[in-house]
Amino acid sequence: MANNFRKTYKFAWFTATLITIFLTLSLSVFFYFHGRINYWFVAPFFVGCYVFSFFIIQYRVEKFIYNRIKKIYDDVTLLDATTFQRQQITTDMETLTKEVQRFAENKKLEIETLKIREHYRKEFMGNVSHELKTPLFTVQGYILTLLDGAMKDKAVRKKYLQRANKGVERLIYIVKDLDLITKLEVGDLILNKEEFNIIEIVQNAFDLLEMKASSKNITLEFDKKYQKSVMVKADQQRIQQILTNLVDNSIKYGKVDGTTEVSIEDLVQNKVIVRVTDNGEGIEEDKITRLFERFFRVDKSGSREEGGSGLGLAIVKHLVEAHNEKIYVESQFGVGSEFSFTLERSE
Repeated sequence: MANNFRKTYKFAWFTATLITIFLTLSLSVFFYFHGRINYWFVAPFFVGCYVFSFFIIQYRVEKFIYNRIKKIYDDVTLLDATTFQRQQITTDMETLTKEVQRFAENKKLEIETLKIREHYRKEFMGNVSHELKTPLFTVQGYILTLLDGAMKDKAVRKKYLQRANKGVERLIYIVKDLDLITKLEVGDLILNKEEFNIIEIVQNAFDLLEMKASSKNITLEFDKKYQKSVMVKADQQRIQQILTNLVDNSIKYGKVDGTTEVSIEDLVQNKVIVRVTDNGEGIEEDKITRLFERFFRVDKSGSREEGGSGLGLAIVKHLVEAHNEKIYVESQFGVGSEFSFTLERSE
Protein backbone atom coordinates (compact mmCIF):
# COMPACT_ATOMS: atom_id res chain seq x y z
CA MET A 1 0.00 0.00 0.00
CA ALA A 2 2.83 2.41 0.91
CA ASN A 3 4.60 1.78 -2.39
CA ASN A 4 1.37 2.30 -4.35
CA PHE A 5 0.68 5.50 -2.45
CA ARG A 6 4.13 6.98 -3.12
CA LYS A 7 3.91 5.95 -6.77
CA THR A 8 0.41 7.31 -7.36
CA TYR A 9 0.85 10.66 -5.56
CA LYS A 10 4.53 11.19 -6.26
CA PHE A 11 4.05 14.45 -8.13
CA ALA A 12 1.76 16.01 -5.54
CA TRP A 13 3.94 14.77 -2.67
CA PHE A 14 7.16 16.13 -4.15
CA THR A 15 5.69 19.49 -5.19
CA ALA A 16 3.91 20.00 -1.85
CA THR A 17 7.18 19.22 -0.03
CA LEU A 18 9.10 21.83 -2.04
CA ILE A 19 6.41 24.48 -1.50
CA THR A 20 6.21 23.73 2.21
CA ILE A 21 9.98 23.83 2.69
CA PHE A 22 10.20 27.13 0.76
CA LEU A 23 7.38 28.79 2.71
CA THR A 24 8.64 27.47 6.05
CA LEU A 25 12.17 28.73 5.37
CA SER A 26 10.78 32.08 4.25
CA LEU A 27 8.73 32.31 7.43
CA SER A 28 11.77 31.34 9.56
CA VAL A 29 13.92 34.02 7.89
CA PHE A 30 11.17 36.56 8.54
CA PHE A 31 11.05 35.63 12.24
CA TYR A 32 14.86 35.66 12.42
CA PHE A 33 15.11 39.28 11.27
CA HIS A 34 12.09 40.46 13.29
CA GLY A 35 12.65 38.68 16.55
CA ARG A 36 12.96 35.21 18.03
CA ILE A 37 11.86 32.21 15.96
CA ASN A 38 8.60 30.78 17.33
CA TYR A 39 8.97 26.99 16.82
CA TRP A 40 5.50 26.42 18.28
CA PHE A 41 4.11 28.32 15.31
CA VAL A 42 6.53 27.11 12.62
CA ALA A 43 5.90 23.38 13.25
CA PRO A 44 2.07 23.54 12.85
CA PHE A 45 2.57 25.88 9.88
CA PHE A 46 4.83 23.29 8.23
CA VAL A 47 2.29 20.50 8.70
CA GLY A 48 -0.73 22.60 7.70
CA CYS A 49 1.02 24.03 4.66
CA TYR A 50 2.10 20.57 3.49
CA VAL A 51 -1.38 19.01 3.87
CA PHE A 52 -3.11 21.96 2.21
CA SER A 53 -0.60 22.07 -0.69
CA PHE A 54 -0.73 18.31 -1.22
CA PHE A 55 -4.52 18.11 -1.56
CA ILE A 56 -4.84 21.28 -3.65
CA ILE A 57 -2.10 20.17 -6.08
CA GLN A 58 -3.46 16.61 -6.26
CA TYR A 59 -7.00 17.83 -6.95
CA ARG A 60 -5.96 20.36 -9.60
CA VAL A 61 -3.62 17.94 -11.39
CA GLU A 62 -6.28 15.19 -11.43
CA LYS A 63 -8.85 17.58 -12.83
CA PHE A 64 -6.39 18.89 -15.40
CA ILE A 65 -5.42 15.39 -16.58
CA TYR A 66 -9.02 14.16 -16.58
CA ASN A 67 -10.30 17.09 -18.66
CA ARG A 68 -7.44 16.89 -21.15
CA ILE A 69 -7.53 13.13 -21.57
CA LYS A 70 -11.34 13.07 -21.83
CA LYS A 71 -11.23 15.81 -24.48
CA ILE A 72 -8.75 13.73 -26.49
CA TYR A 73 -11.05 10.71 -26.24
CA ASP A 74 -14.03 12.77 -27.37
CA ASP A 75 -12.16 14.45 -30.21
CA VAL A 76 -10.58 11.39 -31.81
CA THR A 77 -13.45 9.02 -30.84
CA LEU A 78 -10.83 6.32 -30.42
CA LEU A 79 -11.88 5.36 -26.91
CA ASP A 80 -15.16 5.24 -25.11
CA ALA A 81 -15.04 8.14 -22.65
CA THR A 82 -17.88 6.70 -20.60
CA THR A 83 -15.55 3.96 -19.41
CA PHE A 84 -12.95 6.50 -18.30
CA GLN A 85 -14.10 7.01 -14.73
CA ARG A 86 -12.83 9.74 -12.46
CA GLN A 87 -11.53 7.32 -9.86
CA GLN A 88 -9.15 5.99 -12.48
CA ILE A 89 -7.41 9.35 -12.86
CA THR A 90 -4.15 9.73 -10.95
CA THR A 91 -0.93 11.67 -11.37
CA ASP A 92 0.81 8.41 -12.21
CA MET A 93 1.38 8.67 -15.95
CA GLU A 94 2.42 5.00 -16.11
CA THR A 95 -1.06 4.02 -14.95
CA LEU A 96 -2.64 6.35 -17.52
CA THR A 97 -0.45 4.88 -20.25
CA LYS A 98 -1.50 1.35 -19.32
CA GLU A 99 -5.17 2.36 -19.39
CA VAL A 100 -4.81 3.95 -22.82
CA GLN A 101 -2.98 0.87 -24.11
CA ARG A 102 -5.68 -1.39 -22.68
CA PHE A 103 -8.48 0.61 -24.35
CA ALA A 104 -6.53 0.77 -27.62
CA GLU A 105 -6.00 -3.01 -27.61
CA ASN A 106 -9.72 -3.56 -27.00
CA LYS A 107 -10.58 -1.28 -29.90
CA LYS A 108 -8.04 -3.00 -32.11
CA LEU A 109 -9.61 -6.35 -31.25
CA GLU A 110 -13.07 -4.95 -32.07
CA ILE A 111 -11.82 -3.66 -35.42
CA GLU A 112 -10.27 -7.03 -36.27
CA THR A 113 -13.52 -8.77 -35.30
CA LEU A 114 -15.48 -6.39 -37.54
CA LYS A 115 -13.11 -7.10 -40.43
CA ILE A 116 -13.59 -10.85 -39.99
CA ARG A 117 -17.37 -10.38 -39.88
CA GLU A 118 -17.22 -8.20 -42.98
CA HIS A 119 -15.25 -10.93 -44.77
CA TYR A 120 -17.85 -13.55 -43.77
CA ARG A 121 -20.67 -11.20 -44.78
CA LYS A 122 -19.21 -10.74 -48.26
CA GLU A 123 -18.62 -14.48 -48.59
CA PHE A 124 -22.16 -15.20 -47.37
CA MET A 125 -23.70 -12.75 -49.85
CA GLY A 126 -21.65 -14.32 -52.64
CA ASN A 127 -22.81 -17.79 -51.63
CA VAL A 128 -26.46 -16.71 -51.40
CA SER A 129 -26.34 -15.12 -54.84
CA HIS A 130 -24.69 -18.23 -56.29
CA GLU A 131 -27.18 -20.63 -54.69
CA LEU A 132 -30.16 -18.60 -55.92
CA LYS A 133 -28.68 -17.71 -59.30
CA THR A 134 -28.28 -21.29 -60.52
CA PRO A 135 -31.95 -22.42 -60.20
CA LEU A 136 -33.22 -18.99 -61.28
CA PHE A 137 -31.22 -19.04 -64.50
CA THR A 138 -32.26 -22.67 -65.07
CA VAL A 139 -35.96 -21.81 -64.75
CA GLN A 140 -35.53 -18.70 -66.89
CA GLY A 141 -33.73 -20.67 -69.60
CA TYR A 142 -36.46 -23.30 -69.90
CA ILE A 143 -39.24 -20.68 -69.92
CA LEU A 144 -37.51 -18.57 -72.58
CA THR A 145 -36.97 -21.68 -74.71
CA LEU A 146 -40.67 -22.49 -74.46
CA LEU A 147 -41.63 -18.92 -75.36
CA ASP A 148 -39.31 -19.01 -78.37
CA GLY A 149 -41.39 -21.79 -79.95
CA ALA A 150 -40.64 -25.01 -78.11
CA MET A 151 -44.02 -24.74 -76.40
CA LYS A 152 -45.70 -26.04 -79.53
CA ASP A 153 -44.07 -29.44 -79.11
CA LYS A 154 -46.04 -31.20 -76.34
CA ALA A 155 -43.23 -33.59 -75.39
CA VAL A 156 -40.64 -30.81 -75.12
CA ARG A 157 -43.10 -28.56 -73.32
CA LYS A 158 -43.82 -31.16 -70.65
CA LYS A 159 -40.13 -31.99 -70.16
CA TYR A 160 -39.08 -28.34 -69.87
CA LEU A 161 -41.92 -27.49 -67.51
CA GLN A 162 -40.94 -30.41 -65.27
CA ARG A 163 -37.32 -29.22 -65.21
CA ALA A 164 -38.40 -25.66 -64.50
CA ASN A 165 -40.55 -26.98 -61.66
CA LYS A 166 -37.49 -28.70 -60.17
CA GLY A 167 -35.66 -25.37 -60.25
CA VAL A 168 -38.56 -23.69 -58.47
CA GLU A 169 -38.62 -26.48 -55.87
CA ARG A 170 -34.92 -25.92 -55.20
CA LEU A 171 -35.55 -22.18 -54.74
CA ILE A 172 -38.36 -22.92 -52.30
CA TYR A 173 -36.09 -25.36 -50.44
CA ILE A 174 -33.36 -22.73 -50.05
CA VAL A 175 -35.80 -19.98 -49.00
CA LYS A 176 -37.45 -22.26 -46.41
CA ASP A 177 -34.05 -23.14 -44.92
CA LEU A 178 -33.06 -19.46 -44.85
CA ASP A 179 -36.32 -18.61 -43.11
CA LEU A 180 -35.78 -21.39 -40.56
CA ILE A 181 -32.21 -20.40 -39.77
CA THR A 182 -33.24 -16.75 -39.41
CA LYS A 183 -35.89 -17.74 -36.87
CA LEU A 184 -33.34 -19.82 -35.01
CA GLU A 185 -30.82 -17.00 -34.87
CA VAL A 186 -33.30 -14.43 -33.55
CA GLY A 187 -34.89 -16.91 -31.15
CA ASP A 188 -38.36 -16.90 -32.73
CA LEU A 189 -38.61 -20.67 -33.09
CA ILE A 190 -40.81 -22.29 -30.43
CA LEU A 191 -39.86 -25.83 -29.46
CA ASN A 192 -42.55 -28.36 -28.64
CA LYS A 193 -40.77 -30.63 -26.17
CA GLU A 194 -42.16 -34.09 -25.54
CA GLU A 195 -41.00 -37.56 -24.57
CA PHE A 196 -40.20 -40.01 -27.38
CA ASN A 197 -37.98 -42.95 -28.29
CA ILE A 198 -34.84 -41.72 -30.07
CA ILE A 199 -34.30 -45.19 -31.58
CA GLU A 200 -37.48 -44.80 -33.63
CA ILE A 201 -36.37 -41.36 -34.86
CA VAL A 202 -33.06 -42.76 -36.05
CA GLN A 203 -34.87 -45.62 -37.83
CA ASN A 204 -37.17 -43.07 -39.50
CA ALA A 205 -34.10 -41.27 -40.86
CA PHE A 206 -32.70 -44.56 -42.13
CA ASP A 207 -35.98 -45.43 -43.86
CA LEU A 208 -36.22 -41.98 -45.45
CA LEU A 209 -32.69 -42.08 -46.85
CA GLU A 210 -32.51 -45.78 -47.69
CA MET A 211 -32.86 -45.25 -51.45
CA LYS A 212 -30.22 -42.51 -51.50
CA ALA A 213 -27.80 -44.69 -49.51
CA SER A 214 -28.40 -47.70 -51.76
CA SER A 215 -27.39 -45.66 -54.83
CA LYS A 216 -23.85 -45.57 -53.36
CA ASN A 217 -24.20 -48.97 -51.67
CA ILE A 218 -23.81 -47.35 -48.26
CA THR A 219 -25.07 -49.34 -45.28
CA LEU A 220 -27.14 -47.50 -42.67
CA GLU A 221 -26.98 -49.26 -39.30
CA PHE A 222 -26.97 -49.00 -35.51
CA ASP A 223 -23.80 -49.79 -33.58
CA LYS A 224 -25.72 -52.58 -31.81
CA LYS A 225 -29.21 -54.00 -31.39
CA TYR A 226 -31.16 -51.88 -28.92
CA GLN A 227 -33.54 -54.12 -26.95
CA LYS A 228 -35.04 -51.28 -24.90
CA SER A 229 -36.30 -47.87 -25.84
CA VAL A 230 -34.10 -44.83 -25.16
CA MET A 231 -36.52 -42.12 -24.09
CA VAL A 232 -35.50 -38.48 -24.45
CA LYS A 233 -37.24 -35.14 -23.96
CA ALA A 234 -37.02 -32.73 -26.88
CA ASP A 235 -38.86 -31.41 -29.93
CA GLN A 236 -39.42 -34.64 -31.89
CA GLN A 237 -39.83 -32.95 -35.26
CA ARG A 238 -36.62 -30.94 -34.85
CA ILE A 239 -34.60 -33.93 -33.65
CA GLN A 240 -35.85 -35.83 -36.68
CA GLN A 241 -34.62 -32.94 -38.82
CA ILE A 242 -31.20 -32.99 -37.11
CA LEU A 243 -30.71 -36.72 -37.58
CA THR A 244 -31.95 -36.66 -41.17
CA ASN A 245 -29.52 -33.85 -42.02
CA LEU A 246 -26.59 -35.62 -40.36
CA VAL A 247 -27.28 -39.00 -41.98
CA ASP A 248 -27.92 -37.33 -45.34
CA ASN A 249 -24.62 -35.48 -44.99
CA SER A 250 -22.77 -38.73 -44.24
CA ILE A 251 -24.22 -40.25 -47.42
CA LYS A 252 -23.24 -37.23 -49.55
CA TYR A 253 -19.62 -37.38 -48.45
CA GLY A 254 -19.49 -41.14 -47.91
CA LYS A 255 -17.50 -43.58 -49.97
CA VAL A 256 -19.11 -46.16 -52.22
CA ASP A 257 -19.65 -49.40 -50.28
CA GLY A 258 -19.23 -47.43 -47.06
CA THR A 259 -21.10 -47.42 -43.76
CA THR A 260 -23.01 -44.87 -41.70
CA GLU A 261 -23.41 -45.92 -38.08
CA VAL A 262 -25.54 -44.34 -35.35
CA SER A 263 -25.01 -45.00 -31.65
CA ILE A 264 -26.77 -43.72 -28.52
CA GLU A 265 -24.77 -43.73 -25.30
CA ASP A 266 -25.33 -42.58 -21.73
CA LEU A 267 -23.29 -39.47 -21.08
CA VAL A 268 -24.19 -38.41 -17.55
CA GLN A 269 -27.12 -39.14 -15.29
CA ASN A 270 -29.68 -37.15 -17.27
CA LYS A 271 -27.98 -36.92 -20.68
CA VAL A 272 -27.43 -39.16 -23.68
CA ILE A 273 -25.16 -38.55 -26.64
CA VAL A 274 -26.14 -39.49 -30.21
CA ARG A 275 -23.25 -40.22 -32.56
CA VAL A 276 -23.43 -40.36 -36.37
CA THR A 277 -20.22 -41.94 -37.70
CA ASP A 278 -19.14 -42.64 -41.27
CA ASN A 279 -16.04 -43.97 -43.02
CA GLY A 280 -16.23 -41.41 -45.80
CA GLU A 281 -13.68 -38.97 -47.14
CA GLY A 282 -13.33 -37.05 -43.88
CA ILE A 283 -12.74 -33.32 -43.41
CA GLU A 284 -9.48 -31.39 -43.47
CA GLU A 285 -8.58 -29.92 -40.09
CA ASP A 286 -8.54 -26.28 -41.23
CA LYS A 287 -12.14 -26.62 -42.49
CA ILE A 288 -13.68 -28.17 -39.38
CA THR A 289 -14.12 -24.81 -37.61
CA ARG A 290 -16.18 -23.51 -40.55
CA LEU A 291 -18.46 -26.51 -41.01
CA PHE A 292 -21.47 -24.85 -39.36
CA GLU A 293 -21.29 -21.63 -41.38
CA ARG A 294 -24.18 -20.93 -43.71
CA PHE A 295 -23.51 -22.12 -47.27
CA PHE A 296 -20.02 -23.34 -46.42
CA ARG A 297 -19.19 -26.47 -48.38
CA VAL A 298 -16.16 -28.69 -47.91
CA ASP A 299 -16.23 -29.77 -51.55
CA LYS A 300 -17.98 -26.96 -53.40
CA SER A 301 -18.22 -28.64 -56.78
CA GLY A 302 -19.14 -32.13 -55.60
CA SER A 303 -21.60 -31.12 -52.91
CA ARG A 304 -23.52 -28.86 -55.25
CA GLU A 305 -23.98 -31.76 -57.61
CA GLU A 306 -25.44 -33.70 -54.67
CA GLY A 307 -28.03 -30.97 -54.12
CA GLY A 308 -29.13 -29.41 -50.84
CA SER A 309 -29.29 -25.79 -49.75
CA GLY A 310 -25.87 -25.63 -48.10
CA LEU A 311 -27.60 -24.73 -44.82
CA GLY A 312 -28.02 -28.23 -43.37
CA LEU A 313 -25.21 -28.18 -40.80
CA ALA A 314 -25.89 -24.56 -39.85
CA ILE A 315 -29.50 -25.52 -39.12
CA VAL A 316 -28.38 -28.60 -37.18
CA LYS A 317 -26.13 -26.49 -34.95
CA HIS A 318 -28.84 -23.92 -34.25
CA LEU A 319 -31.46 -26.59 -33.55
CA VAL A 320 -29.17 -28.37 -31.09
CA GLU A 321 -28.32 -25.10 -29.34
CA ALA A 322 -32.01 -24.18 -29.24
CA HIS A 323 -32.41 -27.26 -27.01
CA ASN A 324 -29.54 -25.92 -24.83
CA GLU A 325 -27.45 -28.90 -25.90
CA LYS A 326 -23.98 -29.28 -27.47
CA ILE A 327 -22.84 -30.57 -30.84
CA TYR A 328 -19.36 -31.97 -31.54
CA VAL A 329 -17.33 -32.88 -34.63
CA GLU A 330 -14.42 -35.25 -34.96
CA SER A 331 -12.93 -35.99 -38.34
CA GLN A 332 -9.78 -37.36 -39.93
CA PHE A 333 -9.19 -36.63 -43.57
CA GLY A 334 -9.35 -39.80 -45.64
CA VAL A 335 -10.69 -41.86 -42.72
CA GLY A 336 -14.16 -40.53 -41.83
CA SER A 337 -16.15 -38.20 -39.61
CA GLU A 338 -18.29 -38.32 -36.49
CA PHE A 339 -20.97 -35.80 -35.59
CA SER A 340 -22.45 -36.10 -32.11
CA PHE A 341 -24.93 -34.13 -30.03
CA THR A 342 -26.37 -34.38 -26.54
CA LEU A 343 -30.01 -34.76 -25.50
CA GLU A 344 -31.88 -34.70 -22.22
CA ARG A 345 -32.88 -38.17 -21.08
CA SER A 346 -36.51 -38.56 -20.09
CA GLU A 347 -36.96 -39.60 -16.46
